[in-house]
Amino acid sequence: MQAVVLAAGQGTRMRPLTDHTPKPMLPVADRPLVAHTADTAIQAGADELIFVVGYGAEAVRSYFGDEYGGVPVSFAVQEEQLGTADAVAAAKEHLEGPFAVLNGDNLYDAESLSGLFDAAPSVAAYRVDDPTSYGVLSTEGDTITGIVEKPDDPPTDLANAGAYVFPAEARDWLDVPLSDRGEREITDVLAKVIEESTVTAVAVDRWLDVGRPWELLEANEWKLGQLDRRLDGEVRGDADLRGEVVVEAGAVIEPGVVIEGPALVRSGAHVGPNAYIRGATLLGEDTHVGHGVELKNTVLMADSNVPHVSYVGDSVIGRDVNFGAGTQVANLRHDGDPVRMTVKGDRVSTGRRKFGVVAGDGAKTAINTSLNAGVVLSSGATTTPGESVTRDR
Repeated sequence: MQAVVLAAGQGTRMRPLTDHTPKPMLPVADRPLVAHTADTAIQAGADELIFVVGYGAEAVRSYFGDEYGGVPVSFAVQEEQLGTADAVAAAKEHLEGPFAVLNGDNLYDAESLSGLFDAAPSVAAYRVDDPTSYGVLSTEGDTITGIVEKPDDPPTDLANAGAYVFPAEARDWLDVPLSDRGEREITDVLAKVIEESTVTAVAVDRWLDVGRPWELLEANEWKLGQLDRRLDGEVRGDADLRGEVVVEAGAVIEPGVVIEGPALVRSGAHVGPNAYIRGATLLGEDTHVGHGVELKNTVLMADSNVPHVSYVGDSVIGRDVNFGAGTQVANLRHDGDPVRMTVKGDRVSTGRRKFGVVAGDGAKTAINTSLNAGVVLSSGATTTPGESVTRDR
């Protein structure tokens, strides 16, 4: 079965991390986010991948090439961001039979996706406590009878998990009218499929829509938690690596370092001496974590540095960031409420009691900087020595 993977969006809710990198190419453990979607699709039975690209298309093309995971790869370009149905329509000329549609920023377990492919035509459904923020499926038994977006009175607790298998005929049903928000919606295509076919709701056991920085952190927690211990790099002296820790070839762990897995230290990274890494932590390629530094449950992207006596917890740090000596990140509100963060101009809850900061590419802090929980440092932002930063910079 062909699988159309939607990877054209910039990811404005993920800014500033997407200022220079398309959201589907942000790192999740040892590969980009969209590669996990592609891998799961192949495990579920996809025999061809069609990536719909737009913003940052070359990064996607370069990573996947003409073949990935033993299956052929092709690309379609969505010229304007006019919605998910418009994105699938960009791939129309590649479609030859029944086809799956997957969001390139969603994570699924492979077994559930296999069930989706086997039950075609079908839609992935995920049970949620509060369906009012989702597209909600109406069903009779396992058969879908309708879908309604963000209802005040949901008909079921089945959220649309953004994965579909459509019949070949749906290729001709993609030109749906613009919705009230000015997009061509894949759910309008689904409504037509429901009219013409029996569509099955397939429950997925695990699903994550990765749209905001704390969800990228959660995605890394998921995938780092699946690591098997492997020490291919250089581990020196009395370094103490506990649990599921991966040190890739070309990485160096100095004496006095303690790493409590799950953790991944990528090629070219240099850790220590006397650093403490714990929680689900990703150290990207060519990163440096130095003496007296503690990193906890953090994503540190490629070429970034936390070199001297700093604490960074529950944070997402972009590429080529440098934290000056003594930089301290707060990751907990004193009142115990979830940490809040600004997304597209609105203050929203992360839903996490512990969440630190988000730093865009090239951000730099001066010595003894304090960063409050939920602060966002824009790409290229700087601080002054001894500064306490309580608002986005």
